[in-house]
Amino acid sequence: MEEGIERFCNGAASGQTTILGAEWDNARMAIPIKTAADIDGMRLAGRLASEVLDMLTPYVRAGVTTKEIDRLAHDYMVNVQGGIPATLGYQPAGYPAYPASLCTSLNDVVCHGIPDDRPLKNGDVINIDVTVIKNGWHGDNSRMFVVGEGSIAARRLCKITFDAMWKGIVKVRPGARLGDIGHAIQTFAENEGFSVVREFCGHGVGAKFHEEPQVLHYGRPGTLETLEPGMIFTIEPMINAGKRDIKEDRKGARPYDGWTIVTRDRSLSAQWEHSVLVTETGYEVLTVSAGSPDAPEFASAGYGGSVGRHPSATLQAPADRASALVTSP
Repeated sequence: MEEGIERFCNGAASGQTTILGAEWDNARMAIPIKTAADIDGMRLAGRLASEVLDMLTPYVRAGVTTKEIDRLAHDYMVNVQGGIPATLGYQPAGYPAYPASLCTSLNDVVCHGIPDDRPLKNGDVINIDVTVIKNGWHGDNSRMFVVGEGSIAARRLCKITFDAMWKGIVKVRPGARLGDIGHAIQTFAENEGFSVVREFCGHGVGAKFHEEPQVLHYGRPGTLETLEPGMIFTIEPMINAGKRDIKEDRKGARPYDGWTIVTRDRSLSAQWEHSVLVTETGYEVLTVSAGSPDAPEFASAGYGGSVGRHPSATLQAPADRASALVTSP
């Protein structure tokens, strides 16, 4: 689940923004460096978060509501994994309490979509964002799903967003800078004809849901903080098919729910997320499980660490089911 850098005040009409950094559960503190024991805890939490998405995959199909997906995830996290859904009741300053155990961001929803009673339809694209707390540690990840066949444009957006996330991941190593990650993501996505959302970013994760550093998905190489072994943070670019501008979702006469963000031009948006550890020699992706889509071929270290899963593969699914990774045409 991404951290907000800016928040719209009283809707887009006000033309004002407020910096959110100190309003989240981390108030501009030093970047935590995890110990070996901390990292073991984060590996477990990360694997569990990824396994929730594995479990949900066969249920992401036409006719199923996102509220049912939320119910299934909640039951699995609590009763099977013995964990806690981090989003349920989560309430940073200025927000209402989040009412669900995961986020389901559908089509033009950029992030923080709240599960509801509307059934999924063939052709929908949906991001499911899951964070599990296990033994006090947060495992945070998300995947894109295409319901049924999906359009060529939608499938390409999801694939390019997946690759954009990995373009950032492969930049992670001791001595690299956070700006290297953002620059790699931005240049790749924009060269493919897409735009990168600026108002939300990745974040440190550990004993707190949102820690330092903020991980921008755009920027200049050689800038911002220097990476050190033991840092753990999310990389989770939000990529739009149209322009990068976003707004609060105030569609129709219904009141704003306090969370849902959509593309201003109502174009499709996609997002993938992993929690990543800086190791002594590079990186290790912590949110990995048996059902995780394989890393793309350009990520020669795969998931890093001792996992080493690569190269790219396409997951096939029946026509009425969701494909967790789609290849570009």
